[in-house]
Amino acid sequence: MDELLPRPRAAATRAPARLRPSHIRLPRLPRLEGLSFPNFLERRTKAGPIVFLCAALAVSFTGIVAHLYAPCTQVSVNGISFGLVESQASVEAAIERVETRASHILGYDYTLDQNVEYSFQVALKEDIGSVSPIETYLFDQIGEVMKTSVLTVNGRVLGATDDGSGLTALLNSLKARFTTPDTVSVQFVEDVTVTKDYTSTSSIKQVADLEPILTSNTMEQVDYSVQSGDTFSGIANSMDMSVEQLKALNPGVDIHNIMIDQTLVVSQAVPYLSVKTIDNVTYDGPVAYETQEVPDDTIYQGYSKVITPGVEGWATYNANVSYLNGVEQERTINSTDVHSQPVTEVIAVGTKPRPKTMATGKFIWPIYGKITSGYGNRYIFGSYSNHSGIDIAGSYGAPIVASDGGKVTFAGTGTGSYWSYGKYVVIDHENGLQSIYGHCSSLCVKAGERVYQGQVIAKVGSTGRSTGNHCHFQIKENGTTVNPYNYLP
Repeated sequence: MDELLPRPRAAATRAPARLRPSHIRLPRLPRLEGLSFPNFLERRTKAGPIVFLCAALAVSFTGIVAHLYAPCTQVSVNGISFGLVESQASVEAAIERVETRASHILGYDYTLDQNVEYSFQVALKEDIGSVSPIETYLFDQIGEVMKTSVLTVNGRVLGATDDGSGLTALLNSLKARFTTPDTVSVQFVEDVTVTKDYTSTSSIKQVADLEPILTSNTMEQVDYSVQSGDTFSGIANSMDMSVEQLKALNPGVDIHNIMIDQTLVVSQAVPYLSVKTIDNVTYDGPVAYETQEVPDDTIYQGYSKVITPGVEGWATYNANVSYLNGVEQERTINSTDVHSQPVTEVIAVGTKPRPKTMATGKFIWPIYGKITSGYGNRYIFGSYSNHSGIDIAGSYGAPIVASDGGKVTFAGTGTGSYWSYGKYVVIDHENGLQSIYGHCSSLCVKAGERVYQGQVIAKVGSTGRSTGNHCHFQIKENGTTVNPYNYLP
């Protein structure tokens, strides 16, 4: 035995060099009784690869199975198979979504009454489907809910109909009312959508039932800018409102003292659906002339005189015109072909200093006090009448001043149709305007005098047809009585 040992060792030294890389050192093998080293090495060489291969195949197979297969659930509803889905929980979540959505549509808590059966499976992942078909089926089983054409305006569901094409035709006809052969764009101002969606069967209407809703008017609050000559009651009448309704929309506004360009809130009927169109038009029209001002020291400051009248030119225009419900909103000129040039207007502007008694063109209050009666219709002395001015309360004998400079054309006691004014003064401001001051206790000027703005012309009293000490203040423009509020600061 001892004599044979050197040979196996020599063989063992050579064999590892052939089986393994040269940089790996093998551990020294133990001496085993009854087993020759060559036999031991032979057994290791034959058994090792088989074990390794089996282990490798097992790991690989497990990875392949995990990659291709997954646990899942076979689902059937009311005896109808819907195949494989991810899990029972996903189906229950779908049922909950259907019930929640149905409850929202119907307006009350809704619970499905369906027979759902589950069975556990392991299947290829590619064979596992979604729960969407189950959701669709469950919705279709709800008799109170139907998938149909739903009309929404600005996010609000207006109605639903099973005649989708008829609804689209109705919307197109509403647009067609405002289109012309020149129209290049038409659209609703509101966000109008028609979608296929589930809705309560009770909300389904015929297209003919939706038309009156879409073509009706709604009352909306809009801004109104006070114009010259407006009165509070006149604005209310023009808007088909009562004075009380207009007052309710404008709390804090003195209805007896509204001014030009003051903004009031009014209630106005506007279409439920508004249509905006853009037309491309070509037309002939005038070309505006320019204005040139030159100083003139022979004319008083604040006055002017035309030296050379302006003359409009003539041109052919191409423009995009935008309309809202047929009313023009904006005009954008694309091109202009001028046929005749305009002539510039030359205006002489006065630079000569104004005399003190000359009108400034702006009025001041003749006295300061409470407004006891406004301009326009009023109830007094047992009947309704039109009040031609405003009544400003004041203490007896308080000074009344000229609201603007000018020439006194009357100072005395009223007669005839003016008897009710008592003692009063009329000032001609020589610019088309006159001011009248009535019910005075005494007068401080005479007819023919020239007065300046702020000069005392009379004293407060209660002469004529009067119920107390006050100044009746009235303004006429070119002989016509106008609202004094439009001229006072």
